Amino acid sequence: MSPTQVRWLEVVASTQDAAHELAANGAPHGSAVAARVQTAGRGTRRRQWLSSEGGLWLSVVCRPREIATIEVVGLRVGLALASLLERWLPRSARVAIKWPNDLFLDDRKAGGVLAEARWQGDALGWLVVGVGINLRNPLPMMDAPLATRLADFGVTRSPEELAPLVTAAVTEAARSGAPLTPQEIRVFEARDWLRGRQVTQPHRGIAAGINQAGKLRIRTPDFQLLETLGSVELAGEPG
Repeated sequence: MSPTQVRWLEVVASTQDAAHELAANGAPHGSAVAARVQTAGRGTRRRQWLSSEGGLWLSVVCRPREIATIEVVGLRVGLALASLLERWLPRSARVAIKWPNDLFLDDRKAGGVLAEARWQGDALGWLVVGVGINLRNPLPMMDAPLATRLADFGVTRSPEELAPLVTAAVTEAARSGAPLTPQEIRVFEARDWLRGRQVTQPHRGIAAGINQAGKLRIRTPDFQLLETLGSVELAGEPG
């Protein structure tokens, strides 16, 4: 399989697991696997990602030249995907990024990015970067108030059409895991959905952007500026 090809599966437990298997067998940077349906898709903190037909469920083998933190790669991919998806959205629609890995439209989740590492001793073996995008798949009733689909914004592209474009964007964005540049941080600030919102976990305070390592900055009630990795919970709702 060449690095530019997307291997399609009809049904799979998780494209992440399938891509890890490809990587373990030596698949090069940019090798991708997609599924029409996932039965055990996952998001952050091992949460289940319901993945019915009509959405884009895709994972890419990534072998970055260097790595600062895994979060840097996920954020870099998120920025690339936000720019890509806006090609087909109405001019008034803006893709926001909820740190560390969610793509938002109209204050609702439209997609997500999940970067998982496999280590060989102290060295990074590879990353698998998973992408889930709600295109025209039915949304579960329990998720409907908090989620949205690109089709709801007039996007008519199919998963098969978007898969190679998303793969190319991920492949390019994940070539480097070096710290974010000042320019990348400025671009992120323009899409930062979390900034200014009150968070309760891992620290209570106000989200105040990110640093070059992809860490979230939180300004606490006693005016400390803390930096953290992982995930957050917002006041009044789970993160």
